[in-house]
Amino acid sequence: MAGKVKTVGVLTSGGDAPGMNAAIRAVVRAGISAGLQMKGVMRGYAGLLDEEIVDMDSRSVADIINRGGTILYTARCKEFMTEEGRRKAADICRKHGIDGLVVIGGDGSFRGAGKLADLGINTIGIPGTIDLDIACTDYTIGFDTAINTAMEAIDKIRDTSTSHERVSIIEVMGRHAGYIALWCGIANGAEDILIPEAYDHDEQKLIDQIISQRKSGKKHHIIVNAEGIGHSVGLATRIEAATGIETRATILGHMQRGGTPTCKDRVYASIMGARAIHLLQAGKTKRVIAYKGGEFVDFDINEALKMTKSISPDFMTVGRELIRI
Repeated sequence: MAGKVKTVGVLTSGGDAPGMNAAIRAVVRAGISAGLQMKGVMRGYAGLLDEEIVDMDSRSVADIINRGGTILYTARCKEFMTEEGRRKAADICRKHGIDGLVVIGGDGSFRGAGKLADLGINTIGIPGTIDLDIACTDYTIGFDTAINTAMEAIDKIRDTSTSHERVSIIEVMGRHAGYIALWCGIANGAEDILIPEAYDHDEQKLIDQIISQRKSGKKHHIIVNAEGIGHSVGLATRIEAATGIETRATILGHMQRGGTPTCKDRVYASIMGARAIHLLQAGKTKRVIAYKGGEFVDFDINEALKMTKSISPDFMTVGRELIRI
């Protein structure tokens, strides 16, 4: 059971995601409403170890809810991965009076938060990653914005692909998870979706399908490729050589992480940010907030990290019926 907190810090860690600023804003303003002193930790765990800690008030988070990225910045930190680094971080928290810490990030960030909780710092995790790859939750901050950004880009590529009668391979983010590719493939009406969870790496079958569709009168062919499959440029070269059809690869890359967050990302992030403060007030620690089955809930961090996640069979069925996975 956590002790009663008086000062709460908030940091963002790992990859940035649109909606993180909404979560920061909610944490700070909910904390102030509860009579807590609020501090921002710059540049994640690296900034914590460097004591880049600033006081925050309501004005500190004014006019940020519509901004992508994170006003607290983010960075990787090898030192924090060591026991010595984590002990140093806990001592720094105590030095600055931080007895509660809200960590916005992914699984790696939560592991760090769990370790800090074991060292006596009350911690709450908020899932922030565009990849939707955190097992304990059906929603992660930034995913909705990322898929809408990618969807709009793929719509534009389809226009020029049709005009030039091309095959277009569009690579979206998702190193270990194919959620962005699957959602965009369905939303954009792609001909093929390549995701780590299902791709059989049978390029000849893919080539045969492209040739068959071209013979039947199809003027373009859209392939949405997950980053976890990757190698889009090489694949485009091989398809063009095998089919004689002009083939181009477009890697959307980090544009999917930026941009104005959608309404859903702003609202859900705000609810999660406020809930983090409520949990700390209730004496909770070492928890991660999740959206599960239509409700906002929380799990023990260690329990959450042990969970596994797979793509819904309904999504896979629809993908296979409407497209090809």
